[in-house]
Amino acid sequence: MKEFRADLHIHTCLSPCADLEMSPQNIVREAKRKGLEVIGICDHNSAENVPAVEKNARKEGIGVIGGMEVTSKEEVHILALFDVEDKLFSLQEIVYDQLNGTNDERLYGEQVVVNENEEVVGFNRKLLIGASEITLTRLVDLIHERNGLAIASHVDREGFGIIGQLGFIPPGLPLDALEITDPSKKGGIPRNESLPFVTSSDAHNLADVGKRYTSFLMNGISIDELRRCLHGDEGREVRI
Repeated sequence: MKEFRADLHIHTCLSPCADLEMSPQNIVREAKRKGLEVIGICDHNSAENVPAVEKNARKEGIGVIGGMEVTSKEEVHILALFDVEDKLFSLQEIVYDQLNGTNDERLYGEQVVVNENEEVVGFNRKLLIGASEITLTRLVDLIHERNGLAIASHVDREGFGIIGQLGFIPPGLPLDALEITDPSKKGGIPRNESLPFVTSSDAHNLADVGKRYTSFLMNGISIDELRRCLHGDEGREVRI
């Protein structure tokens, strides 16, 4: 087995709150400079820039886990992570159908869709910063039905974290892990002890890429291997 350094929560220029410098080539270049071997691309409620990042990352030998940071009806952020694009875009179709509103670039910023050559191919007009109509329980089920991982985002923050929004983690909610932005705070997070922690950058600018990362001891880069790490199967480990 090999130890892989992974930052599983990075936004691109598609997220309205991210810097426009967060282009596929720039993200991959910065990830390589920081020594990352796996990156997760998780824009708000959309995955349209995942293929462009993946094409650039492949040239540099960096693994990409495609995803979205979906906002549930309860305004809880959940990372939905996949290694099969068809399943990722199947979830995106449902999210789009359950996402109301139109983006106001003057208020929220541009939502730029690009290709692997840094060329702008369009602007997403949906209100990606908004909450979907998908309940938290249904969202986790939709992710698992597609063999994805469901990780509660930045649980140590008030805004859009599951504990900050609800006050607790619902018993029986089958999350795969909890993301924490500051590992020193994990002792103060109330949780089911079976839920492991991961840490990641939630980068919206290049300087923050790789600022936090999780090391996974596993046999390769895949959702199944990440899941087995989270379960501690056969010597696999998660290190934060």
